[in-house]
Amino acid sequence: MPVPLDSRVWKEARSLYDAGYEVTVLCPKGKGFKKTYELLEGIRIYRHPMPEEGNSPAGYVWEYACALFWQFLYSWWIYLRRGFHVMQGCNPPDDIFLVALPFKLFGVKYIFDHHDVNPELYFSKYERTDFFYKAQLWLEKATFRCSDVVMSTNNSYREIAINRGGMCEQDVFVVRNGPDPNTFKPVSPNPARKLGKRYLVGYVGNMDAQEGLDILVDVALRFKNNGRRDLHFTCVGGGPGLPKLRQLVSDKNLNDMITFTGRISDAELLEVLSTAAVCVNPDKPCPMNSMSTMIKIMEYMALGKPIVQFEGREGRFSAQEASLYSDGSDHVADFADKIEWLLDHPEERVRMGEFGRRRIQRELAWEFSVEKLLAAYEKAFSNIPGKRMLQTDRVKC
Repeated sequence: MPVPLDSRVWKEARSLYDAGYEVTVLCPKGKGFKKTYELLEGIRIYRHPMPEEGNSPAGYVWEYACALFWQFLYSWWIYLRRGFHVMQGCNPPDDIFLVALPFKLFGVKYIFDHHDVNPELYFSKYERTDFFYKAQLWLEKATFRCSDVVMSTNNSYREIAINRGGMCEQDVFVVRNGPDPNTFKPVSPNPARKLGKRYLVGYVGNMDAQEGLDILVDVALRFKNNGRRDLHFTCVGGGPGLPKLRQLVSDKNLNDMITFTGRISDAELLEVLSTAAVCVNPDKPCPMNSMSTMIKIMEYMALGKPIVQFEGREGRFSAQEASLYSDGSDHVADFADKIEWLLDHPEERVRMGEFGRRRIQRELAWEFSVEKLLAAYEKAFSNIPGKRMLQTDRVKC
């Protein structure tokens, strides 16, 4: 994902820059971000070409091979032109350590920013433990072995780094991906976003197989078949699954109940979510989703929105009382019942929304992660002979 569209990488880069580091970011080009080079808020951003986003095992191999080729070339060009002491790689995929390996011969330290558990991600999409699954396990293990420091997005990922990856506890830092309440904050609701309905149900995220959006489409169908048509679902975001989801909506005659907008501006996104009465996370129940922290949950909380999601370890840790948790055997019926209950209990919507907003402001906002981010970098620099953390140190994300 291009920077600054990748909000976590952009927050990391800005926080490091504010702490006195020189920061260079290398990322793919993407919609709206086609410049090969850009200097933004003091941070150098290089963007490399990318093929179409993959949506099959073979497609992912081609996509990641192309990315690896360009990352290797650009990294050497940046190193020879500007130099850097630390390289940070973010997954998926778990092959970026291959770019870092040659630089380690020159004393460069590698920080792995662990965004996704790729073996579980692969299984959630294809439900098989074939050659590609085993390759994901090998790449993950190799990534941890190459890493000097690991930044995990939550405690579940930290346990994987230590137990499955063999990392030392003191080299693994939990750097949560909280929103910035100063920029991600409510705006005035726009009734037009409800498309003539009484309630709006909001979703933001990637459109892909493991996101469970086919479940949400069936939830909308259940409401329609039960005669309740005073609500509309608006789903914001892009991804390889978007065309199929739009076709699914059309096939089920649900265009009057649910809309997939694709990627829209941040201002439009905030307007949609600020207008919503309830926000949802239909990520299907599976090990990968249970152990992952979804930024959408904390964005909903920052806007003071009550949430419906499936039961999961990290989802419950993040939201706590700001969410209802669906765990029924009939996923569609139980998820729909939770949404309906919230729509019919406005006082609970307010209570849950306020709880979530306070939790972000007091515990989970990005500002509370900056200290851990800087500690991870200080640890990396402490392993460079003759080097301490200096304001002129260079890092590459």
